[in-house]
Amino acid sequence: MKHIYKDDIVNIPTGVDVQIKARQIRVTGPRGTLSRDLRHIQVDLQRPRKDQIRVVVWQGGRKHIACIRTVCSHITNLINGVTKGFEYRVACVHAHFPINVTILNEDNAVEVRNFLGEKFVRKVQLKEGVTIVQSKTRKEELVLTGNDIDDVSQSAASIQQATRVRNKDIRKFLDGVYISHRGVIEQE
Repeated sequence: MKHIYKDDIVNIPTGVDVQIKARQIRVTGPRGTLSRDLRHIQVDLQRPRKDQIRVVVWQGGRKHIACIRTVCSHITNLINGVTKGFEYRVACVHAHFPINVTILNEDNAVEVRNFLGEKFVRKVQLKEGVTIVQSKTRKEELVLTGNDIDDVSQSAASIQQATRVRNKDIRKFLDGVYISHRGVIEQE
């Protein structure tokens, strides 16, 4: 069944400037500028008021209607990125061999050593715009922060994927670097 008209509205907070041109969205806020290309999704992006964006689908089926919420989530993530920023925490978990994680600031990379006692050094390159620091509260925890949720989450996932256990029973070998927390940066 096709729906003739469906829409959803995203509210824009004060201090954030959103520019839309041909389904390319550019959001500017206190933390910087983010942009996203949504030309592959057939939706109308309208500005009924200065502080709102309306996402509209005409003559849409079930899967086309689902794109409305996806586009709204993308816009909300852009707004959250330029106002608050995103933070992912990854924890080093080991049973016998202590995992040694070194932050290389000049390369914007992370080196993982002594994973399961292996001599192989795993080097993970972080995405551009992502900063990583050692956690002040927990000893074996890293904090990844940045404005773009895609870059921050992909960097955290790359670190987790580099320490996957292969050719062993994963129920017994639980060592690795795992994402322990994700969300927006808490303001102190």
